[in-house]
Amino acid sequence: MSERPVDDSRLTAPARRVVLAEVRGGPVDVAECAAAVEDDAAGAVVTFGGVVRNHDAGRAVTEIEYVGHPTAGDVVAQVAADVAARFPVDAVAVVHRTGTLAVGDVALAAAVSAAHRAEAFAATAELVEEVKRRLPVWKRQVFPDGSHEWTGSA
Repeated sequence: MSERPVDDSRLTAPARRVVLAEVRGGPVDVAECAAAVEDDAAGAVVTFGGVVRNHDAGRAVTEIEYVGHPTAGDVVAQVAADVAARFPVDAVAVVHRTGTLAVGDVALAAAVSAAHRAEAFAATAELVEEVKRRLPVWKRQVFPDGSHEWTGSA
């Protein structure tokens, strides 16, 4: 990838705000995250919705349950702050859900606004990967025969 020139088109420095970062037991909405990161300086808003799918590792899945450690909210806030500090973004929003989710439910929603698309895409990808890597949330997948398995992170 070629190195990009310094962006001198902005009127102000990137705001690097974390506008929403939480773990919640209720529904998660990608549009909520997108609305939260709106900024007049932003020419790009990139969103991500992590949705419960009906399969994993060749097995059908009927539902999943996420259980978070009591520090999960603090961890997701720290991840969002780290990403905002490392990328020239205007705003970051991320929400991870806990509880029982059906196929099609959103488990992780994220949005990042930045002056340019490259920064917004890169920051969003890093945000999602870091949440998946660092968040202390455990996932129980339920299969059609009623059996289930736990995995150590979201």
